[in-house]
Amino acid sequence: MVGLLQQIVDILQTSTIAEERGKDVRSKFWAAYKKVSGEYDNDMLERCNGNMDIVLIFAGLFSAINTAFIIAMQPNPIDTTNNLLVQLIQITLDGPSAAQPMMVSSSTGYSSSNVWTQALAYASLAFSLVAAFGAVLGKQW
Repeated sequence: MVGLLQQIVDILQTSTIAEERGKDVRSKFWAAYKKVSGEYDNDMLERCNGNMDIVLIFAGLFSAINTAFIIAMQPNPIDTTNNLLVQLIQITLDGPSAAQPMMVSSSTGYSSSNVWTQALAYASLAFSLVAAFGAVLGKQW
């Protein structure tokens, strides 16, 4: 605190802005305040800009990895395709007098743990994209 006050006094004594406006104490003080606050604001903006860059990089990487896990959790469409091909072959071999074709087993019967896992994965992806969107808005502001 004492060092900060000493810096303010030094700036007040060497200020050229205050000399342009006058030599009274108030004009020197406000000129020094403007200079110090401008430096502080510029430093804060640089730090915030750097932090938003980090958030954007993290959100992008996290979204990419999360998307890969979501894709891996999806049911395999090859199983359904193979079942349908088997049914077509049976109908072709038996002819038009074939009995009712067997039903394709549905692979969408998820357990409750799978539903919760996918719901959390989609929610984390959504929050990650919202964070990236917020960082982009912050950088453009």
